[in-house]
Amino acid sequence: QVQLVESGGGLVQAGGSLRLSCAASGLMFSIWDMAWYRQGPGKQRELVAEITSSNSANYADSVKGRFTISRDNAKNTVCLQMNSLRPEDTAVYYCAAKLSSRVYWGQGTQVTVSS
Repeated sequence: QVQLVESGGGLVQAGGSLRLSCAASGLMFSIWDMAWYRQGPGKQRELVAEITSSNSANYADSVKGRFTISRDNAKNTVCLQMNSLRPEDTAVYYCAAKLSSRVYWGQGTQVTVSS
């Protein structure tokens, strides 16, 4: 059974930082592409950042230069370091594991950025 468990969300002031973590189990972590998505109030879920099994990272334009995704295959974890947070970054952040057409989702963690 695949499980993705996010942690690290919370309330932060604009300009602050948060680090999200996602612990994966039940899958061969190293061969899966991992990603962070977010869904803000009244908005569709959007891709924030992804990191492939070969450690290549891509980011949404809105977070480039502020967010960094990383993975630790030894610990089966993927992290999202978020700096210079803005109120518009407020959303539920979801971890996802992707391989071909298969996608697994975590339950999400709330990030709220106050102005």
